[in-house]
Amino acid sequence: MKKSLLPSLLFLAQTACQTTQPDVVVTLLGTSDYHSHAVPFYSEGKHDQAGIARAMAYFKKARQTPGTLVISGGDTLNLGTPTWSDEYRCIEWAWLNGVVDIMAVGNHEFDYGPEEFQRCAASVDYPLISSNLVGADGQPLLRPDGKPYVIREVQGVRVGFFALGGSDFPRLIRSHLLPEGASWKEPIAEAQATVRQLREVEKVDAVVFIGHQFREEDEAMARAAPGIDLILGSHSHFKSELVKIPGTETYFISPYQYLTYISQVRLRFRQGKQVEVTGELVKMDENQPKDEQLEAQVRQLQDQLVAKRPERFQVLGRALVELGDEGLSQHETVLGNWATEVLRKAAGTHAYFSTASSFRAGIPPGDITVETFYTAIPYKNTVVTADVTGEQLLAWLRLSVSKRGSDIFSQQTGVRYRAVEGDLTQVQVLVDPARPEVGYAPLVPGASYRLATTNYQAFVAAGYKELFASFANPVTTTLDAHTVLSEALRAGPVTAELDGRSGGN
Repeated sequence: MKKSLLPSLLFLAQTACQTTQPDVVVTLLGTSDYHSHAVPFYSEGKHDQAGIARAMAYFKKARQTPGTLVISGGDTLNLGTPTWSDEYRCIEWAWLNGVVDIMAVGNHEFDYGPEEFQRCAASVDYPLISSNLVGADGQPLLRPDGKPYVIREVQGVRVGFFALGGSDFPRLIRSHLLPEGASWKEPIAEAQATVRQLREVEKVDAVVFIGHQFREEDEAMARAAPGIDLILGSHSHFKSELVKIPGTETYFISPYQYLTYISQVRLRFRQGKQVEVTGELVKMDENQPKDEQLEAQVRQLQDQLVAKRPERFQVLGRALVELGDEGLSQHETVLGNWATEVLRKAAGTHAYFSTASSFRAGIPPGDITVETFYTAIPYKNTVVTADVTGEQLLAWLRLSVSKRGSDIFSQQTGVRYRAVEGDLTQVQVLVDPARPEVGYAPLVPGASYRLATTNYQAFVAAGYKELFASFANPVTTTLDAHTVLSEALRAGPVTAELDGRSGGN
């Protein structure tokens, strides 16, 4: 009896269909750390950068391509600066309806308290998530569709998205700013549990973390919770093109801050399996078109703001050079050199340190308005001093250098050093705080020095606060950093330069 060819032909037809099935590409556009910067501003040495009208135009055009999702990594607000935030709060949240797909909750979302957070959340049609924000019963407070994560399906491909509050959230957010009874669970354990749930129960084809924690915590999470395909960086205001985190299969990209860049990542799937991850940062500079309608609205609101709060737009001083901020987390900057030296003189100490996170933008040459000043140095800090031995000062300096590339690397003055592969050499300290013109001398391990820093670095920043606790004669001074720097600007004009104080790599 002749064998039928029908089963074979059906198998070949099915195989041919499978092999010719087109790839599915999911494109993710990620933003983070917007901090109410609706109006274009000065960034990386250029005026007229970013602005929400530019980003919105880019998002709307990109969404015309099927499979495109827009993700916010959080920190959309910022108490105190820019003035836009205090006046208009979360007005942009509703503008993003129909454009943003998911938003992670950052620490600044709670700047104005729980009632304001709830009001803002009620204005949007996209989900807000953070798996480790829990109520008094220990269960996640933010559960769109009953779950503390979000799954989006694109042409049959299921992508799971989750978010966390970083380990510093309990210190950064005072309890009265959160909903009653709310708290933050340890993020790594929550990440592990969420990834397992997404992979093993939800059976997603990819897992994406959207914020909101420091870059170092992102990297540690990738190693501790295998199964995360992509991390959209946030919180550190770090700028990074798409890279693979060493020792993992997890990709990482981070778009700096204030909508100056958008992270654009493409996840390619073939027959339901992820086969490629590509991406880049897209700069929102003067060459990017703006959404004209939104631009007009922003301009009108800003004009109203200037009329209502003219004191914030008055000229405070003048800079003879650009007080640049490029590379704040990597090496010395002109802005950091100027500010730390002004504060060191005011404190009367050998050295002054301030985490890179104290500074958020450069200051262009020319007139400096109050708003420009607060944009560059937004956070309120008090000067704290202590006596240290040379050995303790060296330990503090080593910690700072070990944090190069992060928000808690130190901008500093009064110390000069070389750093080669993390090893410090040629460490010198200012000889006489009252007479800096005398110069520097090699650090003496047994000698006594007076160190100054911010109250954040002394009492909150991980690693530093433990070291500072061992220092002698700590004093929280009455010196307010904003007041001291403002007075220096008024006495102006100001100038500064790079001098190689934080040399090496």
